[in-house]
Amino acid sequence: MGNRLSKIYTRTGDDGSTGMADGSRVSKADHLFSVMGDVDELNSHIGLVRAQLQQNEKSSISDSFSEALVIIQHLLFNIGGELAMPEYEGVNASHIEWLEQQIDTMNTTLPPLKDFILPTGSLLVSQLHVARSVCRRAERQAVLLQKDRPQAIRSTAVSFINRLSDWLFVAARFCTDPEQVSEVLWDSKVLQNLPDGQ
Repeated sequence: MGNRLSKIYTRTGDDGSTGMADGSRVSKADHLFSVMGDVDELNSHIGLVRAQLQQNEKSSISDSFSEALVIIQHLLFNIGGELAMPEYEGVNASHIEWLEQQIDTMNTTLPPLKDFILPTGSLLVSQLHVARSVCRRAERQAVLLQKDRPQAIRSTAVSFINRLSDWLFVAARFCTDPEQVSEVLWDSKVLQNLPDGQ
């Protein structure tokens, strides 16, 4: 970082604009910031996953899983950098391949998925599902931005976010057994006793 933040508030954003890396100012209502915000929120949720793991000293979840979370947080930060500086490339095809390898490795330990699962379980598993749903929102916003302004976001960033949502889904399943909880399956019988609204 060339410049250290010595003063957090500048008052320059009080008019509803924010400064970009090239010195230009853009409205905070610009769709670009919807994507930036979702990516930032996603990164924060993954930070909560890391905190859950660190608090659970008895967790048998592998160190490599924890290391993957660190790498993912850095790559999401890089995507934020790409959005602020279009000339910067922080995520590339090798990072997407790395996620796919991670997914394949976790999947080898999991039973086949024969039913829909509900986004619940332990706190850790539930937090992974929250991160997954935020990731899906980030992807939708990124696709909209790409459609409107292709130069504003790299296709590799959109692909990475898409693959990350898959990673988070598999990660939630992967963390189920070490947490000694079972996957919660969607059950049609749950809704059968509800009044039909008549």
